[in-house]
Amino acid sequence: MLFKLAFRNILRQRRRSILTLLSMGGGYLLLCLSLSLSEGSYNNIIDIFTRDHTGHIQIHAKGYLDRPSLFKRVDAQEQWLPDLMRRFDIQAAAPRLYSPALAYGENKTAPANVIGIDPELEAQTTLLQDKVKQGTWFQDQPDSEGYWPAMLGFSIAQTLKLSVGKELVLISQGADGSIANDVLVVSAIVGTEDSTERMNVYLPITAMRQFISLPQGVHELAMLVDKPGVAEKKARQIQQYLDDTQLPLQLEVQPWQVVERSFYNGMQADKQGNYVSMGIIMFIVSIGVLNTVLMSTLERTREFGVLKAIGTRPTMLFGMIQLEALILALVGCVLGLLLVLPINSYFVHHGIQLSQGFDMGGMLFDRLLGEFSWFTLGVPALVVVGSTLLVSVFPAWRAARLAPIAALQAV
Repeated sequence: MLFKLAFRNILRQRRRSILTLLSMGGGYLLLCLSLSLSEGSYNNIIDIFTRDHTGHIQIHAKGYLDRPSLFKRVDAQEQWLPDLMRRFDIQAAAPRLYSPALAYGENKTAPANVIGIDPELEAQTTLLQDKVKQGTWFQDQPDSEGYWPAMLGFSIAQTLKLSVGKELVLISQGADGSIANDVLVVSAIVGTEDSTERMNVYLPITAMRQFISLPQGVHELAMLVDKPGVAEKKARQIQQYLDDTQLPLQLEVQPWQVVERSFYNGMQADKQGNYVSMGIIMFIVSIGVLNTVLMSTLERTREFGVLKAIGTRPTMLFGMIQLEALILALVGCVLGLLLVLPINSYFVHHGIQLSQGFDMGGMLFDRLLGEFSWFTLGVPALVVVGSTLLVSVFPAWRAARLAPIAALQAV
């Protein structure tokens, strides 16, 4: 009977109910599109950023991130890394060696961050290979004359006035206490003046081992998982696994959210600002719903008086008004869902082309993409239904507390 009464009351004022449904459906549509574009764009930026150089998860010797050192390294990773990758579904893993150095060009010198990488594994893990602007991606072997190749970041190449084919001299400290020095040939220029690798020098990992006299071990393992969002969970699982295996060295497993904390915090702050905008949209929709429910209860005051006079319990009246609001909210969400599916599908596949893209670490970001997920479709529905039930509490409470005599005497 309660459902019958609720449906009858909704159909009594068809125009008002239709306007309310359009308001709720429009609110759901706006929330879905805002959340879809927000989450899709954020995830696209995160994917570009993490694939740019950090990876999704990194493994270091304990304390390396806080205070990097040539001697804090991960040893014997060949023994346990393959099993770890299979166990935790790691897509790719790239070993790296780091060392500061003084770089010499023809007439200039500059400080450089020298990074030893495995060319094949690095290309599988990050987008560094796609950022080669001049020259070619190197191999882990010297040329015919015995010179190892090196790739230079854009800014350091400009500072040293070096181009592809020129000689580069590096001087640093060796792990055995010796003075590390080598002459290399520039094989490529990578990135732009704004990219993260602008002052980096990349060497094949074999050349890097010879340069710093470090025959084994690495300073960093950058790993790629299926989605950046699961990095924190998998990092905890990998940390527990490594702790249980009781390796001779203490290792730290950190997700990209920790490795790039400032970037992550900035993204979270931006998300909070976006949620405020969505809250304003929902507030406007809620005011319209409140007006509809309140008008509906006020014009039915005498009807409520009759119902209470014949013995209807206050809780039944309260539940009936809440049920009316719930039905309107659910039908409004279904209407909004039917409208949002084709629009969101377009945004997912084509996105919104920006008139002027911007550079993110040397990668061009020029499109806002949408996202299809339970989160982007379900959260707006929960918000619409929850806010509708909330604003209908006062009209329902007022109807439930009406005195039968006063209600029957109402004009």
